Amino acid sequence: MKYFVIVNPTSGRGLGGKSIPQIESELTANELDFTLTQTQKMWHAAELAEQAARDGYDVIVCASGDGTVNEAINGIMQARKNGFTKSAFAVLSIGTGNDFAGGTGIPTNLKDGLKALKENKRKRIDIGLAQGGDYPQGRYFGNGIGAGFDAAVGHEADKVRWTRGLPAYLIGVIKTVFLYYNPARIEIILDGKETITQTSLMISVMNGQRMGGGFKLAPQGLPDDGWLDLCIAETASKFRILAMLPHFLLGTQHKLPEIKMRRAKKISIRSLDLTFPAHADGEFIGLNASALTLELLPAELEIIYAQA
Repeated sequence: MKYFVIVNPTSGRGLGGKSIPQIESELTANELDFTLTQTQKMWHAAELAEQAARDGYDVIVCASGDGTVNEAINGIMQARKNGFTKSAFAVLSIGTGNDFAGGTGIPTNLKDGLKALKENKRKRIDIGLAQGGDYPQGRYFGNGIGAGFDAAVGHEADKVRWTRGLPAYLIGVIKTVFLYYNPARIEIILDGKETITQTSLMISVMNGQRMGGGFKLAPQGLPDDGWLDLCIAETASKFRILAMLPHFLLGTQHKLPEIKMRRAKKISIRSLDLTFPAHADGEFIGLNASALTLELLPAELEIIYAQA
């Protein structure tokens, strides 16, 4: 088998670049036939992954965080649209949150990720497609979409340079609560059957289970169950938001009166007044979005994950 390895050298505050010798050493020791390339710009991983899929590589490996993983997924999916469906996908986690890996059974550390790559255990997972914001033509996502508060939190967490993972997101939460957030009144339509209209603090639409390195927005979600799981929060006071925070870390937010948990396969999100920020797998798809349409594509991507 032939492996195409995409490394983002800036992932994990520079951990990606530092990990290249270890990656090359382990792959060589395991006698894997691989080509390794580093990303150099935004969307480069998507371009590299699409070309690798077109070139017939058996496995496309992304050594990075969630943002570059999302780009690679988009490249693979674009190739699949054009009939190049051979390539499986693997992740070596060296990012800040590693939420895609955490929700799909892929190891969230480099050592175990390399071991999983050698063991080559596979499964198929669902992929989501979001249209709207800066991507009217659509952008694929593997883990989840955030509209509102959690997108704003991610924006603030990206500014934190001295730590990463969950601590950075917690800092982002505190900054967002006290410095920003004017929630929009939103209409949400689920599979054309249920309409929810409310002033929404946030709307998380999950294919995986968690965001921000540990916020369990869809604790019952599975990436291969044919559903998108929603966590919809009504607006709340600043101190109420902080009081709610531990529930999101524990995955018990369904007990809160401000929270609605739903499942759907096609979702429409439309603002009735203000615009809202939105992200896909932590990457912004619009700072001033007014509408999103989300769709689940079942069993669309084969991944390499860890033996349970």
